[in-house]
Amino acid sequence: MVVSRKQELPIINIYIKGTRLKQKDQFKYLGSLISSDGRNNSEVASRIAQAKTNFQKMKTVLTNKNISIRTRRRALECYIEPILMYGCEAWTISKQTQKKLEATEMWFLRRMLRISWTAKKTNDTVLEEAHTTRLLISKIRKRQATFFGHVMRREKLEES
Repeated sequence: MVVSRKQELPIINIYIKGTRLKQKDQFKYLGSLISSDGRNNSEVASRIAQAKTNFQKMKTVLTNKNISIRTRRRALECYIEPILMYGCEAWTISKQTQKKLEATEMWFLRRMLRISWTAKKTNDTVLEEAHTTRLLISKIRKRQATFFGHVMRREKLEES
């Protein structure tokens, strides 16, 4: 695979024992989708879909009104958010990606509170009912900063 911003990707020929390797537009590496354009839109969309699928699997617990919203939010943080945020340290978050992630966060909260999309409740009202604020983007930014710190210290650790 060649990673490039150009519209037309250069064709490369790599041979191993006389067999030509196929050139790919994207592939999965360590559970993350890497694309030839260097963007991560498909990876973020994949992570959102996986998180929503797992939310649906845990729907009986996460939407149970007999369990406090605090406990249900904690279950969401423990079981669903790691699926959503896997590999987020390497994501480039554009305005479009940020909107998708924020919409996903609100999707989780609305389902947990059993608020129908026809209820016409604002996101601020939903956040108040859930006794929380938008936290997902700040968690991702924190992970990215921590990862950046590890990368910057890498050479100093090798010298020791």
